[in-house]
Amino acid sequence: MKKVGLTALAASLVSVSAQAVDISGGSSISYNGGNGGVQGNPWAMNDSLTFTWGGELDNGMTVDMSFLLDNSDGAASQIFDNRSLAIGMGAGGTLTFWGQSGSGVVGSFDDKMPTAYEESWYSADSPNQGHSASNMFYYTNSLDAVTLHASLVPAGAGDDASAEFGAVVTAIDGLELGFATGDDNATKDINTVVSNTIMYAKYTMGAATFGIQQNEADSEAANSDEDFTAWGVSYAVNEDLSISYGQSRLAYEAVGTDDQESTGISASYTMGSMTLAGTVNDISNEGSATTGANNTNKNNETFEINLSFAF
Repeated sequence: MKKVGLTALAASLVSVSAQAVDISGGSSISYNGGNGGVQGNPWAMNDSLTFTWGGELDNGMTVDMSFLLDNSDGAASQIFDNRSLAIGMGAGGTLTFWGQSGSGVVGSFDDKMPTAYEESWYSADSPNQGHSASNMFYYTNSLDAVTLHASLVPAGAGDDASAEFGAVVTAIDGLELGFATGDDNATKDINTVVSNTIMYAKYTMGAATFGIQQNEADSEAANSDEDFTAWGVSYAVNEDLSISYGQSRLAYEAVGTDDQESTGISASYTMGSMTLAGTVNDISNEGSATTGANNTNKNNETFEINLSFAF
């Protein structure tokens, strides 16, 4: 029976109604400044080309492949990064296999606050990202007003399997509630497991969106817990111009460290395929700066201006 089933599956996979390869991409130029900005030449360029291909199987399922070429490609480990293969199962949801550069549920939910361009902590330490790795499974399914998320990084040579789960609820008009949880088993040592919990809420009223979020990263390692709280508001001035303001705090359990406190103001203006965006960030105690005689506190004010084109 196993042989018959595999043969039937193979036959259905072979017969695919193919579509042409679609190519999209973009390029941008940015300028970074401020006392915590890029050292040296402040100008930078980013570029990317995304190749996608899709087809439908005889059984009604869909298969979509995507890979990205960007300015990081060429390194030995990233000839083709952001590689994924998604299998659409209709009402059964979508299962995506990320060959490289995918994000797990916790990483995808790390900061869901509304913003016109970048997060309040941009250029500083980020909230815990959970466990994302190459050859990772990611599953999504929408059931009425609930969208379910699940990711799995299978056990490897240096780590145990890491599973993460999340849900987004939009049962009330304008209100979005989100939750995510998962254990990061990046090493086989049970004494270093990190358990992540995320909760957030966003409410849209007219052109304004308000949000609040709280993350907890509980580590089995001593003095390694982190708590992240954030709030933000964005406003669409018109269909082309958006502005936002946000604040966040990243608290560290380690003795002798200060909380990282961040404030960010962002704006973006879109005209056709061109977008001009920018952010100004004020960071105190960047990356849990230590206190005492060897105080290395980093209080940085940074800004970035980005001009991008999409095609």
